[in-house]
Amino acid sequence: MTMVLHTNNVSRRFGGVEALRSVSLDVASGEKVALLGHNGAGKTTLFRIILGFLRTHSGSVSINGQPPGSRLARRDVSYLPESVAFPKMLTGREIVSFYAKLKSADAAQVGSALEKVDLAGAADRPCGGYSKGMRQRLGLAQAIVGSPKLMLLDEPTSGLDPISRQRFYTLIGDIADKGTAVLLSSHGLSELELKTDRVAILRKGELVANGSLAELQRSANLPIRIRVRSNSDDVESVHRRFGGERVNGESVEFDCARPDKMDRLSAISQLGPAVSDVDISSPSLDEVYRYFSREDAEGGNEA
Repeated sequence: MTMVLHTNNVSRRFGGVEALRSVSLDVASGEKVALLGHNGAGKTTLFRIILGFLRTHSGSVSINGQPPGSRLARRDVSYLPESVAFPKMLTGREIVSFYAKLKSADAAQVGSALEKVDLAGAADRPCGGYSKGMRQRLGLAQAIVGSPKLMLLDEPTSGLDPISRQRFYTLIGDIADKGTAVLLSSHGLSELELKTDRVAILRKGELVANGSLAELQRSANLPIRIRVRSNSDDVESVHRRFGGERVNGESVEFDCARPDKMDRLSAISQLGPAVSDVDISSPSLDEVYRYFSREDAEGGNEA
C-alpha cells in the first residue's frame, strides 16, 4: 500500500494556543479518510499545513515524499474549500480550463470533469449565475482535473441537495478506486458512515481516534441497541424480561453490552412465538464521534 500523505507528530501553535499537538495521520493511495472534529479542533490548520500555507512548529509532513508547498507536492494535491468563489464573468468551462492549465492537465479532462459533476449543460454560462450547489460542483470539477494523488475536501457537500450528495460520494468512490487518496472533513456524520474507509477524530488539536468505524465502535465499547417486536398480548412480559422501553405498544427496545449480545439473543429466541422480529443496531458514527469528543473520553491515537 503506497502512503500518499504522511504526517508525523505535527504540532502548530498560534500564540499561546496549541492548535495541533503531536498529530500523526497517514492516508494511503485509494483510501478515503474522514477527518472529524468540533469547530476549532484543528482540522483547517492541518489542511493548511498539508497545502503548504502554514509551517509546523514541530513534526513533519510529506506528500508522496515531497514537502508541502513544493512544486511536486502542489502538482499532486487538489483542494476543495467549504466556500468556493470564482470570477463571476467566467464560464464554468473557462474556470475548469484555467485549473487544468495550472496542473498541466489534458484539455480533454475539462469536459469530462464538468460532465461528471452534472454541469455539462451549464458549462458555457457565466458562473455568477450558478446556484450555491452548482458552484460547489464546479469546485469539485476543478479538484478532479489533473488526476490528483491526494484530494483534500473541506465540507464538500455543503449546499448540495440529497441526490447531488449521493452522486458526489459515488464520484469520490470512483476517484479513490483509481488510486487517489482522499482526506475529507465534514460535519455530515450520517452521510459519511458508509462512505469512508477510516475515521480520524481531532479534539482540541489532538488526534484522539483513528480507525475504521468497526474498530472505533469496539474501542468505545458503546452498547448495542436491540429492538424486539412482539404483539400487544406479549409485549408486557417481554418488557419485564429485558427492561428498556416500550415502543408503539408492540416493541421493546433496550441497550446491551457488546459481550452480552449472544446471551441476549439466545434469551430472546427462547420466547418463541412471543417474538415476531428482532433488530440490532450498532453504535452510529454520530454516537462514536460524541464519545471520543467528550472531555473525559479515554481516546487514543489508534483504535
